[in-house]
Amino acid sequence: ACGMAFTKRNGHSLRTSRAASGSGGADVSLGTSSSSTSNNLITAPIPRRDETLVTLAGKVLTTNFIRQSEESENALLDPPRSVPNPYGWMRDDKRENVEVLDHLKLENEYTTRITEHLSPLREELYEEMKGRMQETDYTTPAPDGNYFYYSRTEEGKSYSIYCRAPRTPENTDIVQNGKIDWDGKPETPILEGEVVYLDKNKLAEGHEYCSVGSISVSPSETKLAYSLDVIGGETYKLFIKDIESGEVTYHDEELEIDSTVVWGGDDSTLFYLKMDDAHRPFQVYKRLLETESEDEMIFEELDDLFWVGMGKSQDLKYLFISTDSSETSEVLYIDLKSPDDAESGLTTTVNMISKRRKKVLYEVEHRDGLFYISTNLDGTPNMRLMTAPVQPNNEDLWQDVLTETGDKLFDGGLTRALSDITPFRDHIVASGREGGLPRVWVLGDIASKNNTTQVNSVVQLEFTENPYDVGLGANYEFNSDVLLVGYDSLVTPTSTIQIPLLEPQNIEKRKILKKKNVLGYDPSLYQSERTWVTSRDGKTEIPVSLVYRKDTLEKNEGNDKQPVPTHLYGYGSYGSNIEADFRMTRLPLLDRGVVYVIAHVRGGGEMGRQWYEEPNGAKYLCKKNTFNDFVDVASWLINDRKITSPEMLSCEGRSAGGLLIGASINQAPELFKVAILGVPFVDVINTMIDSTIPLTACEWEEWGNPNEEKFFDYISSYSPMENVKTGAKYPACLLTGGLHDPRVQYWEPTKFAAALRHGQNQESGPVCLKLEMSAGHFSASDRYKYLKELAFDYAFLLDQLDLGFAKKQKKEFDDEEDA
Repeated sequence: ACGMAFTKRNGHSLRTSRAASGSGGADVSLGTSSSSTSNNLITAPIPRRDETLVTLAGKVLTTNFIRQSEESENALLDPPRSVPNPYGWMRDDKRENVEVLDHLKLENEYTTRITEHLSPLREELYEEMKGRMQETDYTTPAPDGNYFYYSRTEEGKSYSIYCRAPRTPENTDIVQNGKIDWDGKPETPILEGEVVYLDKNKLAEGHEYCSVGSISVSPSETKLAYSLDVIGGETYKLFIKDIESGEVTYHDEELEIDSTVVWGGDDSTLFYLKMDDAHRPFQVYKRLLETESEDEMIFEELDDLFWVGMGKSQDLKYLFISTDSSETSEVLYIDLKSPDDAESGLTTTVNMISKRRKKVLYEVEHRDGLFYISTNLDGTPNMRLMTAPVQPNNEDLWQDVLTETGDKLFDGGLTRALSDITPFRDHIVASGREGGLPRVWVLGDIASKNNTTQVNSVVQLEFTENPYDVGLGANYEFNSDVLLVGYDSLVTPTSTIQIPLLEPQNIEKRKILKKKNVLGYDPSLYQSERTWVTSRDGKTEIPVSLVYRKDTLEKNEGNDKQPVPTHLYGYGSYGSNIEADFRMTRLPLLDRGVVYVIAHVRGGGEMGRQWYEEPNGAKYLCKKNTFNDFVDVASWLINDRKITSPEMLSCEGRSAGGLLIGASINQAPELFKVAILGVPFVDVINTMIDSTIPLTACEWEEWGNPNEEKFFDYISSYSPMENVKTGAKYPACLLTGGLHDPRVQYWEPTKFAAALRHGQNQESGPVCLKLEMSAGHFSASDRYKYLKELAFDYAFLLDQLDLGFAKKQKKEFDDEEDA
């Protein structure tokens, strides 16, 4: 069983010049902390600037790509405007240009040399993180059909091993009562009758990268379909294997697909998605496995703004095909149990639920003969919950789900945000947000009559910590009478909790099936808090989460407050939430006296969709709210909470969060000592002009389209590449990227590194670029390599905060000082 998810950017002989420009040609020391082992000076790479290179935005008569969507009513720039692009030569779509590859090699060599003194610290951080991890472990077994499904990891092996065991009465009793008695050895089965049906370690042999997209067991439970990417570019290959024999029964090396694979009503049919040249899923194909017939395209989306996805209803009766832009949805369905095609168990009649209506979003589930629809119909700030009969083109029959008092259960208002529903035989579980925290509601005593649905019991799951994180676990079965949720907080490792749907409010009947074991972790040493920071507009309250060791904050208490090292993290795009969850990888920072802070800035969805949408969120022409909020939180930490100082404040963001960091250090470079920009989306104006770059066209409804008069100047005013302050002192910066990243192209961090060195003054910190030559957007797929990459980032951060000693080095230094 597999869930489906839609992800976006969430969510781009060597000729060089040695002439100094700004501090671009300045020598940079190996580090700023006392852990530096040498006074040698290393020169950063100076890529050539071609001042003749420009990108034209607007109405260009000779163009090989679309300049705006067909639906747009905004005027194109006419005449077009030129955007300087002096490092535009770094773009090589084929990744073959010798000059470009040589420059990337120089950048990696420079970063290696300037950070080589941190090797002991990196190794120490890696060992600390690995030492917290129970390397040989398993996930909570979840029932589905005749089996329990779970995955395992083994010490020394980089990837998960997918297993199942028969759903016998003995195994059922053990799982549902949390009584798994396992000796911790990899050779010992978790449950009796355990079978490995997919070992990702074997798939990864001979490859530097390995990502499995979908893992889908067939309706008869005898076959497995999965998608595999061994490059990192998020282009997948399809495999089908027989579970009992382990034999791969189908694979076409020429077929390239999106990650999503879904079985039909039986084992004879499989559905998959193809992508266009811009890496956009746009076609749904049906494969008949027991015939020689060619695969049939059953749906195609030609509008570049829309992405196609698909998945089954919770009761497995329908296949839903969704085609969505950021602001508009359309959902189609196929009846997988149609009696008019009983022999195959499948009909491929594709029915429309509701044709797209501009700025109307909706998602669909099915239960008890009704479609349950979450939607912002009529322009509600958040999603309403509605029902409609199972019939095509039913948009005129949508009705709000009501409470026992006749009020709308989810009315789409500002207070409570609905994000997802999971139907069960006797209940519906709704997920969403309220008060800046994730919420789960169990809906019961559901009655439907005359196309009106009434819910007479609504129970919100309650937890004692604030802040916390909660979400649904692996709930595969429609007929289940229990709910699995995952719960954690900034100081509490993840637990899988089983909750009876008939008595969800009864705390005593909840069962913890499994707790994540974090080796050597003592939660009593740590503390978390949720606070609120007033933005510069004087009225918006920004939620902020903090976690730290209690003894760290003791230094910052009383009249003589001492600033302490602080790390500020943010994202703020696509309405995505950064939760106050547990990460054992944060512990090395916390144990070195760093306070870890999450700024839940606008652009995310932490306070509901209004936190994201215009006019008061951070989208389109109010996007700067994201950056202003982040800078305001940084300023509050320094000037109001007085927890830190600019010399002790670091910041970090990834992907669109890298845009946040780039824009923030341009706005207020004086507030930060060090910045980490992971696969950063920083060349906004050039990228959003060019619809041939993956994600561009579909994200015109996120950032706006700089080809249009309405958006060009606004985007230009915050795009990091265009707003580096000449002569300013910038924090030390570490930028990362992946050569095969289809979401943020490798040239974006490469160009921004060059722009920073060109513009900043000689007192600025070093600018380092670390580009993975065999990875994509999500960095290392190998869990050990991932920890090593994180150790690299944290060592750079700690070094710049003057915390760069490895513990062994520090002891030796202290001994020398004492002597």
